[in-house]
Amino acid sequence: MLTLTGSLRIFLALQPCDMRRSFDGLHAIVTGTLGEDPRSGAVFVFTNRNRSIIKLLHWDGTGLWVHAKRLERGTFQWPKPSQAADGKLKLDATALAMLTDGIDLRGGMRRPWFERD
Repeated sequence: MLTLTGSLRIFLALQPCDMRRSFDGLHAIVTGTLGEDPRSGAVFVFTNRNRSIIKLLHWDGTGLWVHAKRLERGTFQWPKPSQAADGKLKLDATALAMLTDGIDLRGGMRRPWFERD
């Protein structure tokens, strides 16, 4: 299980990626494009071009986890690739929780999403 603690390192990949990728494909992006070690214990967050899906890659010490979330409506707020020179942006656990809960990190407002009654 993924626990979002304050000491957890979290990196957002700013370029969208193909969401058909899973363990090996995301591992290759982390090592090749982001220049990080996927087995460092950090969480790596990816999105698709439409920003309607996110995937998280996380090493828990015994193996890799891939977590995914697809929105029924709306998009995730995502930084522009120009906001970081190395293609990744470091987040804290609170910011990731806000991002996955639909909070626009720039304005602190909830984004309009589909919610089932």
